[in-house]
Amino acid sequence: MPIYDYEHLKEPCALGKIFELKQSINEESLTQCPQCDGPVRKRISRICLSLPKSNTELKDLGFTKLVKRDDGVYENVTRREGESRYMEAGKPETLPDFAKTIRD
Repeated sequence: MPIYDYEHLKEPCALGKIFELKQSINEESLTQCPQCDGPVRKRISRICLSLPKSNTELKDLGFTKLVKRDDGVYENVTRREGESRYMEAGKPETLPDFAKTIRD
């Protein structure tokens, strides 16, 4: 469910001048505060977009990206030095070296 921002139009209550409320997209906007019954209005708030990262950015962030090339064959497009370009099923020597990217 989306989270909406509301602003008190008069004195704020314990929720504060601006508060968040999780509501269904089909619900009507609030006109009164659910706690103090004071008048409120919905605010336009920022959204979060998750955009795809380039292979280089993924590699720099410590991710490994495998792209399927054939049955049981994957290309490691974020390979690091010493890693195989292709990972093949049944060949453990072709697996990426996760010790280089996974840390405590």
